Amino acid sequence: MNTPLTGLGWTSAANVAPAGWTAITTTVEGVSANFGKGFAQKSGYYLCFTSAINCANPTGDIISDVVILSDKSPLPSGYVYVKEFLDPKSSVSKKKRLCVKVIPLGAADLAVLEILVTSKSKLLPNYLRIGEMSGFALWCKKDHVLKPKPLPKPRKINLEMKHLSLEPDNSCGTDAPPERPPPPFGPKRQATLKHHESIYESSNVYAISAMDGVPFALHPKFENSDSGSTNASSFFKDFHIKSLTDIEKEYDYSFVVERTAAARLPPTIS
Repeated sequence: MNTPLTGLGWTSAANVAPAGWTAITTTVEGVSANFGKGFAQKSGYYLCFTSAINCANPTGDIISDVVILSDKSPLPSGYVYVKEFLDPKSSVSKKKRLCVKVIPLGAADLAVLEILVTSKSKLLPNYLRIGEMSGFALWCKKDHVLKPKPLPKPRKINLEMKHLSLEPDNSCGTDAPPERPPPPFGPKRQATLKHHESIYESSNVYAISAMDGVPFALHPKFENSDSGSTNASSFFKDFHIKSLTDIEKEYDYSFVVERTAAARLPPTIS
């Protein structure tokens, strides 16, 4: 068994247990696992289990522990007595009670995966001995629970970002591709796009620049005119590029004052 048990119970026979429940009719040695037979009872009862999650267990609670208590022992916190699916002629002995701890799957670290019935002298490696009842020994196998991975929360995508998605939108149940919204460009900019050019770059949804849609125009003084206006190069006619010699001549300084001041002797006290 690889799935945790979700319920344990007593049943009068294999055909009395509800759908989804399995009765343990024989022990590991192959002997009838009829509890209560031989104690002045006309019919005994069998242990049964289930791993189903149905309307009776909609939250998916699982069994994390199984214990056997005497009739004088109080029921531990979080434990319940196993269910009973018995016909009117059968009854379970109350000298020892079988109890289980049922917790939600998300809160469980260990879960009971299997229940076996043996004789009292039998030893089962890798199984945990629960205790003895009616001349039988009960065993269980526990293992760590494989918890389901939490599903990511659905993202809220506005209409504009949804149109930028590369995945087809089949929310209406059709295979037709979604209609692409009109590009956020002006009519002049849109007219310059060729038929084979893509408005959006498919490799990067952030390819749209912040300057898209802003019209481009030159300042009037930089525009060329056919009516005899000055050429753009005429704006640089007053520019003169100085050579190294010109710069040295213009900024030549002999440092005469500084040298004269440095040559003076400090005054002496006579």
